[in-house]
Amino acid sequence: MSGFTGFIGETENSEQIVQDMLAKIKHRGPDEQGVFVTEDIALGFCGNQLVHDEAGHQSFSSEDGLKEIIFIGEIYNQDVLRKALQQEGVTCTTKATSEVVLKAYEQWGPAAVKKLRGAFIILIWHKDTKTMFAARDMFGVQPFYYSQVGNTLLLSSEIKSFLAYPHFKKELNEQALKPYLTFQFPVLQETFFKNVFKFPAAHYAFIKDNKVTTTRYWSVKFEPVALPLEHFVDEIDATVRESVEAHSKADVPIGSFLSSGVDSSYVVAVAKPAKTFTVGFDSKIFSEIESAEALSEEVGIEHISTIMDGQTCIDALGDIQYMMDEPHSNPSIVPLYFLAKLAREHVKVVYSGEGADEFFGGYAEYNDSPTMRKYKKVPKILRSAAAGVAKQLPAGAKGKSFLMRGGLPVEQTFHGQAHIFDESEAAAILRPRFQEAPTVEDITKPIYDTLKGEDDTTKKQVLDFHLWMVDDILLKADKMTMAHGLEVRTPLLDGELLKVAERLPLEYRVNDIDTKYAFREASRHALPEEWVKRKKLGFPVPIRVWLQEEAFFTTVKKAFESEYAAQFFDQNKIMKLLVDHYKGEAQNQRKIWSVYMFLVWYEQYFLKN
Repeated sequence: MSGFTGFIGETENSEQIVQDMLAKIKHRGPDEQGVFVTEDIALGFCGNQLVHDEAGHQSFSSEDGLKEIIFIGEIYNQDVLRKALQQEGVTCTTKATSEVVLKAYEQWGPAAVKKLRGAFIILIWHKDTKTMFAARDMFGVQPFYYSQVGNTLLLSSEIKSFLAYPHFKKELNEQALKPYLTFQFPVLQETFFKNVFKFPAAHYAFIKDNKVTTTRYWSVKFEPVALPLEHFVDEIDATVRESVEAHSKADVPIGSFLSSGVDSSYVVAVAKPAKTFTVGFDSKIFSEIESAEALSEEVGIEHISTIMDGQTCIDALGDIQYMMDEPHSNPSIVPLYFLAKLAREHVKVVYSGEGADEFFGGYAEYNDSPTMRKYKKVPKILRSAAAGVAKQLPAGAKGKSFLMRGGLPVEQTFHGQAHIFDESEAAAILRPRFQEAPTVEDITKPIYDTLKGEDDTTKKQVLDFHLWMVDDILLKADKMTMAHGLEVRTPLLDGELLKVAERLPLEYRVNDIDTKYAFREASRHALPEEWVKRKKLGFPVPIRVWLQEEAFFTTVKKAFESEYAAQFFDQNKIMKLLVDHYKGEAQNQRKIWSVYMFLVWYEQYFLKN
């Protein structure tokens, strides 16, 4: 993609400061860099040049000279927008994406963002009123942060650029740690840096006098339509093919990430990219290379892969957490970092398969297991009573999760695709001042409250849209690819494809046969049979094994016993987690990893940087 940084408000030596801030994120786009500076505002931007003769892709001035746009990202329906503008008497004179977006805004106002198909951040400065119009894409592909510092408002694609602003005060948000230990990613709108906030996906704002008041312009809404399965299968396939074509605009070769799962395989089979890329580990249970090689050979595409060793991955953890901006403990960020590095040695842009699981019901948690279906035939009053008893059992007790999921409302048992520490467990290992933080219910209830009367699967999908997809899946995809200046395009995460998914009946999403059922059936139009039913491993990482090896155990032990860890954690309790796992008495790898990733991040930003 690309990136931006800067500030609104008079600042002495503003041009040099914005250049220093831009240097912090230059990895996001080495081909094109620029700044826009007046006495009231300073913005810098960077990006890759993917289309020839597209000067001004990221910045453009209005014809009357009163507005300046900084555009970050890609728009995939530019031709449609240009024609619509032409029909209303508005002509675009260049190939620049920024010109199209600016003129769409001038013609249609804030409603223009609803017409955009793509991944973007829009910043339009009104010079006469000293007002900024800002918007973020509907899914949250592009990150966007802001922070009030005195009379100045900082804005950026990455928090790290704020460190170059002389008056920025770096301070830990103590309320962020406890929810992170449950969700595995930074889930609050206020980030781990106090007074630094995320600009929410699918929102726009008019910023004046440094006040940021956002307005939601889009929400996902599943409204099933009773049509035959065959209708949806054909429509999904046709829309996937059209989306791939729309996402293919570039004058440079496009590669593709490729796993063993149906999503990336479908994209590769349709797109026929220049090359495919996969990384893995020595053990076959931690590698998707063999499957990726087989599909690439089947469709006649050059495949490039590499086997990673544990020590190389462990040595890179500091750099990875620095690039993430906030602590993130999804282990898949590690192979994704190295996969992006590998791909960038060959191409500037790749396809990836994000989106289909949330759109079409792909996660196992969206469907009941055969055992759970049988259990739910037991009278509800009995299941509710059993769940009440189960709630009192210790965390991790055998059968506790099953009984609770079988007897309690989904609002009480599902908060996303990751569940590392129960809230009580997280509180128990934290120092008292970190225990006072938003609860899981505080975070999920506002979303669930909008879903009264929906089925459980739909509730889970929509919750994941708002939390998991934005702040885990898409955040790590952006930060790990941009760490190497690699643009990632996601044809399955597309507004036109979502319109199909929103009309899909529940039984075509999940059923007794499979998850993501209609989507898998559609993929038969492009894939060999054996790939249709394959389950992706999801970048498996052998952290369980690493933590039972002396070298990594010793590294983590040193961090857990450090003076800075003592600020946050009860060290006896986190050491017990580590030692029990090392001795093979428990499988605590995800809990240990989450604590350790926070400490690695803290060391990068508060001890070293």
